[in-house]
Amino acid sequence: MSKIESLSSPRLPAPRFRYSPLVKAGPFYRSAGMIALDSNSGKLEAGGAEAEAAKILRNLREALPDFKLALTDLVNVTIYTTDFANFLAINRAWEAVFAADCHLPARTSVGVSALPLGATVEMEFTFYREGA
Repeated sequence: MSKIESLSSPRLPAPRFRYSPLVKAGPFYRSAGMIALDSNSGKLEAGGAEAEAAKILRNLREALPDFKLALTDLVNVTIYTTDFANFLAINRAWEAVFAADCHLPARTSVGVSALPLGATVEMEFTFYREGA
């Protein structure tokens, strides 16, 4: 039996191509890049970078129970943005989820020239859960 599993959740937007939304490898869980898609319509969230970041984080939080994960298992997030001028807006969405007194994952931010489907924000998540 493989120690690597592909996982999915009906609460996440369905992939448009052949990839796994989440892969479990031992105690580590690694997400594919997530953009702000509505899981029902498949459309990109309107409203700019803050709305997109909030939608990504909302999609993630809604799917976590399907993977038996919690935000306290989150160890790293990589945020991609097409415009660092939007970073304060992205950070407002982030801080609405990650208060100063809660577990804070490591975070890296990367500027890119373009993202899928015209998104301005994309995030990748890495979780660790012992005994998984």
